[in-house]
Amino acid sequence: MPEDEPQPARRRRTRLYALTDGRTADPHTVLTMDTTITAAVAEDAHAGLPTEWQEILAMCTAPGGRAVAEIAARMHVRLTPMTLLLGELADRGLIHPRPPLAGAETTNVHLLMRIRDNLARI
Repeated sequence: MPEDEPQPARRRRTRLYALTDGRTADPHTVLTMDTTITAAVAEDAHAGLPTEWQEILAMCTAPGGRAVAEIAARMHVRLTPMTLLLGELADRGLIHPRPPLAGAETTNVHLLMRIRDNLARI
């Protein structure tokens, strides 16, 4: 690309300590990488929230939601800071975390077949 052509604007990344308000300790809500996150507030209630929070809430709409690891990957944020950030959102009542299925729940053949069928549609 010639030097006189304008370069595409890059999105400026927010510092991790700004995303987590400088928190380094775990929030009250403990999340794992396979916890499913669903937004607890309507999209019209996102105004006034930090941009990153709005992005997370927009990608975690009900009924499906997204796993913590997927949110971190989509936001290009490491897993530990994302877990802290999502824990903060959960503590504020902005998201609903759902723990992963227990071992006994994953042996349900009908559930596994539904998962397989839904993955095949993607």
